[in-house]
Amino acid sequence: MASPGLDQNIIDSFIKQANRGNVNINDLANKYTKMEINNYDFRRPNRISKNQVRTLHSIHENFAELFSYHLVTRLQTTINIGNIQVDQLFYSEYISSVISPSCLYVFDIVGTDGSGILEISSQLALMIVERLLGGNADVLPNPRGITTIEQTVIRSIMEHSFTDLKTAWRSITDSIGFKYQRLEQEAEFVQIAPSSEIVIVISFDVHVGQHTFLMNLCFPTFALEEILAKLNRQQVTTAAHPQSKKKIKENIMTVNQQISTTYLQVIAELAKTAITVTELMDLKEGDILKTDRRIDQEIEIVIAGKRKLAARPGIVDGKKAARIIRPLTPDDMYEQDVSYKKK
Repeated sequence: MASPGLDQNIIDSFIKQANRGNVNINDLANKYTKMEINNYDFRRPNRISKNQVRTLHSIHENFAELFSYHLVTRLQTTINIGNIQVDQLFYSEYISSVISPSCLYVFDIVGTDGSGILEISSQLALMIVERLLGGNADVLPNPRGITTIEQTVIRSIMEHSFTDLKTAWRSITDSIGFKYQRLEQEAEFVQIAPSSEIVIVISFDVHVGQHTFLMNLCFPTFALEEILAKLNRQQVTTAAHPQSKKKIKENIMTVNQQISTTYLQVIAELAKTAITVTELMDLKEGDILKTDRRIDQEIEIVIAGKRKLAARPGIVDGKKAARIIRPLTPDDMYEQDVSYKKK
């Protein structure tokens, strides 16, 4: 095909000169063989540009930040979501890469005719359930399908993920949303696109404590064609979408609710003393240890390992008790070195 800079007259003139021998064909061949040539695989077309890939990466960085914050408030443990990668695959390739069993949350892409998949490993789902039910989840669970009860426990977490996903996409468009549809645990039962359709797969590493799990988002390109055409790197902010006052208030209430049900160890410390190793070895039944506190003095209340309150010891309903008198002052915090005993 002729380039826009060549008309038919120029082409005809070039051909005539070549026939007369005024143009060296070999020089032209050497000139064009030195040009940079990029291979193009017609079996794997790139449906989205590099610029659009960078934009998708920025959008889902925002999503990872929002969703990890929600998981921290709900699970009360250290969580980080990162190492985001954006790939283009045939849908058949994506399905064949899914490990069985997995949790495949199918969702509607509101505003389009398509659906997407949020995939998390069964081990991550089981660990979330364990934390929600009060466990410590230090031991990595064995991979297995999740039960109906476990599905109910984790569903609120997954539905909230679609809210965070919509918030992240709002930096590009307000015309798109995501709505939970169903859960599947076997990939062959999920058909959101033809096998030969190119899909966008966004991969995340989810770090929960010392464990790392995989999470994937899968979008069919035909469902996002109109939006992808409008994607512009400059439209996406590097920070998460500003939260409304209502959302901030809800987050504060959630944190307060989680904190309010957290148990703290409380110790009523009667007194302290120090003895030598020799005295310790000579201790026997009936010996009396003299402390540094008089019987009419206040005792200290230690909360989560920190000295906080002054109290008076007593008895309530036949059980030992302590009546809170006042908070401890800086002067109360001064403590003599009881490990040194003057002879």
